[in-house]
Amino acid sequence: MVDIKELDAERLELAANMLKAIAHPMRIAILKHLEGGKKLTVTEIHELLGIEQSTTSHHLGILKDKGVLCSKREGKNTFYFLKYNILSQIVDCLHKCTCE
Repeated sequence: MVDIKELDAERLELAANMLKAIAHPMRIAILKHLEGGKKLTVTEIHELLGIEQSTTSHHLGILKDKGVLCSKREGKNTFYFLKYNILSQIVDCLHKCTCE
């Protein structure tokens, strides 16, 4: 039988790790570009952000590792997208909190 307190602790840890992964200016920008179900390659993202491709790959790896993003390989390209579209609401909330 699963202990409810243990399950809650695991979910809280997962949520905290997702928020930690998002908590970087470039990663927030990545999420913004992936809103609305968009799927982009590393090259497309690095061009949009104006940062090195290796830096972009590093940020994408962190977001994927922590369950924020998924990827799908199609031919020579790997496309990245939000694992849960509802995560874009975090970006919207941050925008409202800092820009209004």
